[in-house]
Amino acid sequence: MCRIFPIDKKLISVCTFEGRGGFGCNPKYIVEALHKLDSTYSYVWFVNDINKELPEYIKKVPNTVLSRAYWLSRSMVWIDNYRKPYGTKKRKGQLYINTWHATQGFKSIGLWRGKAFSTMAYLVSKNDSDMVDFFVTDSKWCDEVNPKGMVYDGNFLKVGAPRCDVLYGDRSKYKKTFRLKHKISEDAKVVMYAPTFREGSKNGKRLVFSEIWSIDFNRLIENLKKRFGGEWYVCIRVHPQLAEACKEYKNTDIQKYILDESKADDMYEILAAMDAYITDYSSAAMDASLTHMPVFMYADDIVQYTKDRGSLLWNLSDDTSKPVTNNKKMTPNLDLILPFSVSKDNDELERNILNFNKKEYLDKIKKYEDGVELVFNGDASEKVAREIVKFR
Repeated sequence: MCRIFPIDKKLISVCTFEGRGGFGCNPKYIVEALHKLDSTYSYVWFVNDINKELPEYIKKVPNTVLSRAYWLSRSMVWIDNYRKPYGTKKRKGQLYINTWHATQGFKSIGLWRGKAFSTMAYLVSKNDSDMVDFFVTDSKWCDEVNPKGMVYDGNFLKVGAPRCDVLYGDRSKYKKTFRLKHKISEDAKVVMYAPTFREGSKNGKRLVFSEIWSIDFNRLIENLKKRFGGEWYVCIRVHPQLAEACKEYKNTDIQKYILDESKADDMYEILAAMDAYITDYSSAAMDASLTHMPVFMYADDIVQYTKDRGSLLWNLSDDTSKPVTNNKKMTPNLDLILPFSVSKDNDELERNILNFNKKEYLDKIKKYEDGVELVFNGDASEKVAREIVKFR
């Protein structure tokens, strides 16, 4: 019924994380670049929470069936970092750019998950992929993984990840802004701890879950001081839906050194302010390494997580002393070694921090980036924006 309305050639519809996200991830940086390039475009941004803060040139609209039907029908361009709801149909003459919310990573996705990839998940993915005109990617890794992972065999824009543009070059302004916000010294060092997003289902309802972390922050801070010097803080970044649980964490000894950024819509300006990064299986590890900051993996449930996920894109195991290679089943034309140390407990994490060798680490990063044929020039947002401007 909404197709009775004409398509507005200057209207763009945007959504992040199925409406749960706000002004963040790849779509944020594309929209900012496009607005600079041509300020005559109009934008609607679908949100589940209408109180989300967006720039004044963007109109917030509710992420409901009727709202999506109306605005998507009228928009010339769609930008999303997730999947459109099943049943969404694109009109002839519209452009759909899917940026996804990761490029290289650890977690298997799509058909690579085997039985863990439900029939409904496949139908949603296939319906969405059939409408996509371009997937935004950054490497040969995506060429290998995405056809089955994204259930997609269409066109790619291999220009880099727009959200990573802020990680390119000088990051001093982001560091200064973050430290002013949290009222800590300009010389203070900060490590981000960002455990991966976990999701399951029960009785047909999606659930987000996370066990309380086993990482010892007190010990972590002391080890970072010993190895790198200076005063260290821990910036915690859990999924926004777990933010309330994160607030319950209390440790009187080090509470003033714990900074919570779980509710921020955009992680990447925060990541640009960091001096080190720790995660279990988040693909942001690869993004953080673009800055050449130290990245450490702390994964205390490798066997269980692999079982729950169905498979992983890397040959991770409880024997963390062995080099971690890429899963050749999923990336047959790549020969890679993971450049990060992997720890399954606090003792191993301590050893890996204290034994961190910057030169060896940078050599591993360079070899990895060459191996995946990484595209990272800090101009991905502008390149995607120019593709949109060319589309009439």
